[in-house]
Amino acid sequence: MSSYTPFVVPDTPSQTSQLDVAADLLALLRDATTEPRADTQLEALTLAVAADLPVLLWGEPGIGKTAALTQLASALELPLTTVIASVHEPSDFSGLPVVGDDPAGQGVPMAPPDWAVRLVRAGRGLLFLDELSTAPPAVQAALLRVVLERRIGALRLPPGVRIVAAANPRSSAADGWELSPPLANRFVHLQWTHDHDVVVRGLGGTWPRAALPRLDAEKLPEAVDFARRAVCGFLTARPALVHRLPSGETRRGGAWPSPRSWEMTLRLIAFATAAGSSREVLSLLVRGTVGDGPGLELLASLDRMDLPDPEALLADPAGAVLPERGDLRQAVLDGVVDAIRKRPERARWDAAWTLLVRAMETGAPDVVVVPATTLASLRREDWDVPEAIERLAGVVSLSRRADEAVRRSAVAAGARR
Repeated sequence: MSSYTPFVVPDTPSQTSQLDVAADLLALLRDATTEPRADTQLEALTLAVAADLPVLLWGEPGIGKTAALTQLASALELPLTTVIASVHEPSDFSGLPVVGDDPAGQGVPMAPPDWAVRLVRAGRGLLFLDELSTAPPAVQAALLRVVLERRIGALRLPPGVRIVAAANPRSSAADGWELSPPLANRFVHLQWTHDHDVVVRGLGGTWPRAALPRLDAEKLPEAVDFARRAVCGFLTARPALVHRLPSGETRRGGAWPSPRSWEMTLRLIAFATAAGSSREVLSLLVRGTVGDGPGLELLASLDRMDLPDPEALLADPAGAVLPERGDLRQAVLDGVVDAIRKRPERARWDAAWTLLVRAMETGAPDVVVVPATTLASLRREDWDVPEAIERLAGVVSLSRRADEAVRRSAVAAGARR
């Protein structure tokens, strides 16, 4: 006689109880706190969001782009609307045609999708366009108006809506496409990477807190003036960078200089100045708007804007305060020598030597070698040699001997070959 063990279905209360316990465990795993923590990436993102500029986060899959946007929306108390660009049709962004009773007389309106209607009703929110690099060209074209004009069909998104997108590099995107140049030029591009300490501490339950930058109301006019002088002065000196479309397809899908991106750069400099943001944050934003090359050139010109006036230094050379950084100190001294060249006077020439002595005493001596040599060549026959030259002669002579030693070593090395 055979025997068998019947399959027993657990009671419903037992099933419900275990699911409740599982839900409690999941809730505990999701429970996390935030803390104020210096995070350059997050600060750059929040500053661009505050400046009402579209941001595009570039990063490998699983790096935390979506999690960062979710946390940002929560911290700013903005409803988050996520739209996966790659699974939508162009009509989902340009609007769906709705034929009425009298299309010949009333036209055919373009009805917006439900997510756009929800954003308009809320009056504010964070629109997250995910998987942008896997959206085909037709969808990217439809997104142009959404990103620039904030329009979906006949609907206009309210000013309280901010736009952030995310994309994977083409090498790691599923069926990825390069971004079209018109769409790429509408974004502030931020490279999103992981910080080991942030990840470990976050997995432990504490993530960095996102917060909008605190803008100093008294600095707003000064910040706008500084940003305009910075960008306009730079483009006056480098007119070729006003618009430069990269030749490579990949680089066209990133940040590159155009009148539109320079306008965004100006806005970001103004916001960063009013917020007192660090140089690292400003660097991420500027390079993410006009590209690495033009961005680094602009940052260098910003450094020179803060340099002291050569005439002010010549008026009080003994009490002059010079920059600590060697490259900036070199630029200041070169500017002083250039001022002497433009208006050569005995008193100004003597003051310049006093300034060079002060630079030698308060910093690296080698910085004064070239300015001292040039300044000496500007001496007129009836000008006496100041005592300061004697104090600098040793430095100049030592530098020349070092240069000569390097030259002889190079010649000897060439002969041995």
